Amino acid sequence: MASRANVAGVGAIIRQDQIKLPLDWLSHWATVAGSKPWLTELTGGAITRDITWAEAAGEARRVAAYLRTKGWEPGSRIGIISKNCPHWILADIAIWMAGYVSVPLYPTLPADSVRQILEHSDSKACFIGKLDDWEQMKPGVPEDVHCISFPSSPPNDYATWDNIVADTPPLQDWARGQHSDLCSIIYTSGTTGMPKGVMHSFETFAQAAEAAHGRVRFSQDDRMLSYLPLSHVAERLAIELGSIRGGSRIFFNGSLEAFARDMQVARPTFFLSVPRLWLKFQQGVLQQIPAQELDRMLALPEAAGAVRKKVLGGIGLDACRFAIGGAAPMPPELLEWYQRLGLEIVEAYGMTENCGISHANLPGQTRPGFVGAAYPGVACRIAPDTGEVQIQSPGNMLGYYNEPGITQAAFTSDGWLKTGDCGEINADGMLRITGRIKDIFKTSKGKYVAPAPIEDKLVMHPAVEACCVVGENSPQPFGLVMLSESILARLTESGARQSLANSLETHLSEINATLAPYEQMDFLVVVGDQWSTANGFLTPTFKIKRDRIEKAYGRDFDAWGRGKQRIIFG
Repeated sequence: MASRANVAGVGAIIRQDQIKLPLDWLSHWATVAGSKPWLTELTGGAITRDITWAEAAGEARRVAAYLRTKGWEPGSRIGIISKNCPHWILADIAIWMAGYVSVPLYPTLPADSVRQILEHSDSKACFIGKLDDWEQMKPGVPEDVHCISFPSSPPNDYATWDNIVADTPPLQDWARGQHSDLCSIIYTSGTTGMPKGVMHSFETFAQAAEAAHGRVRFSQDDRMLSYLPLSHVAERLAIELGSIRGGSRIFFNGSLEAFARDMQVARPTFFLSVPRLWLKFQQGVLQQIPAQELDRMLALPEAAGAVRKKVLGGIGLDACRFAIGGAAPMPPELLEWYQRLGLEIVEAYGMTENCGISHANLPGQTRPGFVGAAYPGVACRIAPDTGEVQIQSPGNMLGYYNEPGITQAAFTSDGWLKTGDCGEINADGMLRITGRIKDIFKTSKGKYVAPAPIEDKLVMHPAVEACCVVGENSPQPFGLVMLSESILARLTESGARQSLANSLETHLSEINATLAPYEQMDFLVVVGDQWSTANGFLTPTFKIKRDRIEKAYGRDFDAWGRGKQRIIFG
């Protein structure tokens, strides 16, 4: 396991005696900005409740007092199962105030995964919140786990948040936490295998908040829209911790159906998204304005400004001053498209195991294909034998909960965190991620292929929403593509399938012309399925699960290869 000594001499790390912990900042904002809205609930594109900083601190103290009455020993683990909502963050705070450790669970997990995590963490209690499929998840909650329901939770007979707040005096001696205390166990979403419980302390959370603030400079004037899972480190760092550090207001997306309306209400000044959603925004724009027409209008000096404002306003990003792409590589062509609209997307890189404190581009210095230079206090190196990116960071985890063997394997013998990513560092110290080590496959010709850079090109076709390049033991790689729902629905129209096939074949040829001979794809397969988190093809942050895709379609790989067709409709 990496110790603090491993990173102490790396750079500008804030000393423990100088850094404020998350609950210190909460106390600060409750005092100096107590009457200002902090957590804003949206329903159907309208504000249904504002919770001020003072109200948030007050409710959390009352729920913390209730938790204390249960007599659990300090450091006990308490789960949170909910979609994003104000009470998710309030529960997190209440758990900390009571001296306990929060264990977030993704709100889309199947019952067996819920049980695995709650039992592995030995959670004593669990907050049950806003969920779409609670009846399917409920059997996964062990009978001895005490449950508390949020106001937005499905009907149940658990103790309720509102009743607890109404009946319980606020905790007077609430814990602010010590720097080295365990704060939260974040179970990785994982593209394969059993999730691992990443342990973070108040110190690593505080360092993450300071690192984010150093890049973004959050303020009370900033607005955020929370919609990516708060159980994922990216949303936890950027939205929850960033807001607590800077005093910014958070709006919570009420539902997928109301997302566009919620964007218009929130008009975020800070916005974090993953490549798939940035791509969906682009596709939505291009369905309204053909690409060639948009390019023509942007080339007219007298019209470009108004066009940019209208397009970004339609998305809800006309007030955005800081946009981030993360959780997976951003296709360079997509970054350049937004740049032409006047929105610079700053690509960032990090992982649960280092609390996201790793690399990011700076506004005005972004370089497509690179995730930027290391944060102050972070050191990065490339392993000479494997090409793996290895990190020393003030955000490095304490380890995996109850997994000393796996923890030891996650670090090098001299204390550097193994990321599992392949990368290169240029002369300016900027990092380029070239793929996941475990994703690289070998063709039957003995050539190794990294699929991620090819997928970055493939997904730029306007009809493609997600893709996966495979080819283990095949003569050449090939691609599986998932269409957007609107395109898929139109394939029954006369000539639509042939038109799409022609367009995809042209796209395939253009991509292959940029690749080495051994990387060139033989064919593309248009799958008829929609890959989602619900059916297990995607992680909660919309990354593809390669093993799931290969298992689902692998039986057809050989037949597709023998067919000698360039575009196949599977």
